[in-house]
Amino acid sequence: MSYSMFYNEKVLEHFLNPRNVGEIPDADGVGTIGDPTCGDYLRVYIRVKDGRLVDVKFKLYGCPAAIGTSSVTTELARGKTLEEAYQIAEEDIIKALGGLPDQKIHCSVLGPAALRLAILDYISKSRPQTPDGQQSEN
Repeated sequence: MSYSMFYNEKVLEHFLNPRNVGEIPDADGVGTIGDPTCGDYLRVYIRVKDGRLVDVKFKLYGCPAAIGTSSVTTELARGKTLEEAYQIAEEDIIKALGGLPDQKIHCSVLGPAALRLAILDYISKSRPQTPDGQQSEN
């Protein structure tokens, strides 16, 4: 199968040369989505400083579209505030890549979904704990 007939040049560029691949040791937040036994599986790591994402990395088991969309997600998220990064949507990913084949649109939701989970993980870890180990409402 020739991927060049299926994907545009920008998707292929991110598939062949993905950005921000890897793990962040002691990440401030980690988000995981998918099922490694039957399909795409994505883990996003974030480092937060002063309310901004200063580093975003990913590890993925998936197709070229999932790799490309995850790579673009990390690029779009880096440097944004937590709120701005949380708002990154499927449409932003598709636009940044110049489109995706219709049958691969579902791949564009993986990156933003895992990123949101990583942000929520960071927020849950940074909330103050009560003496009994429960998170306070503040």
